Amino acid sequence: MDTEQALKAHRAERGSGEEGPLFQLPPSIPVPPKPTCLAGLVHAYREISTSAVLSTSDPLWKCRIKYTTKPIGMKKTGGRDHTGRIRVHRIGGGHKQRYRMIDFRRLNYEAGQEPGFFEEKVVQVRYDPCRSADIALVAGGKRRRWIIATENMQAGDILKTSGQIGRMTVSANEGDAYPVGALPVGTLINNLESHPGKGAQYIRAAGTCGVILRKVNETVIIQLPSKRQMQVMETCMATVGRVSNVDHNKRIIGKAGRNRWLGKRPKSGLWHRKGGWAGRKIRPLPPMKSYVNIPSASAHV
Repeated sequence: MDTEQALKAHRAERGSGEEGPLFQLPPSIPVPPKPTCLAGLVHAYREISTSAVLSTSDPLWKCRIKYTTKPIGMKKTGGRDHTGRIRVHRIGGGHKQRYRMIDFRRLNYEAGQEPGFFEEKVVQVRYDPCRSADIALVAGGKRRRWIIATENMQAGDILKTSGQIGRMTVSANEGDAYPVGALPVGTLINNLESHPGKGAQYIRAAGTCGVILRKVNETVIIQLPSKRQMQVMETCMATVGRVSNVDHNKRIIGKAGRNRWLGKRPKSGLWHRKGGWAGRKIRPLPPMKSYVNIPSASAHV
């Protein structure tokens, strides 16, 4: 009873006989929406954004600077990663080296150039300390770039590059670059692409070459230097001929100091037991490696 009387007295003081709430809340103030944190979204979808940036059409995604033909200074890592720990043993020291940026996309048009056939002239062929093969400086139009040199490439040669696949196979000279579908069966090739426009990833070592075996349904089957076969699209680019510096595997080291010049350190002095891996093995060739997305039978239904 005391509580009801207290409520009635409170309402009488307010001057209203209506029964309502004892305390009236202040009017609501509109609150602006909270800004979205873009950094959080980028971090949440880091894998998606990274896969979009590292597209297969750009072979220079690793480079953080503009392409240049000038040698770039390099710092030796000694086989260590960003944490300072050794990840690759037997690396350290050696002579100073400077890196030349190689354009592995032969079918790389200039800005404003129409797609089609173009020619380049070899300016010089020189030794590259960062790879086993020699490199060539070619010039055409308003640009110059480094490419992997072929076996008989010399200064003054004219190199042809085309991305067209005609009804008849082309009679290409050494050093020319064409899609593998435009070359005849049995042609020796190097600097082969696994995906169209990605840049050469196969057959780049000194003295190596691949062979075009056969063509099947807009694809080409190629034998690699390891005798393994791979299947790629007919629009993948390749260079005709054999990679330069054929006698690279015949060089004589002569003394331990020359390996140190090359940045190779000696093995560990610990004694290692000879396991079964040291014996002779005769293994069959691995199956053909295919880079072609063949649709399944259910897709045709």
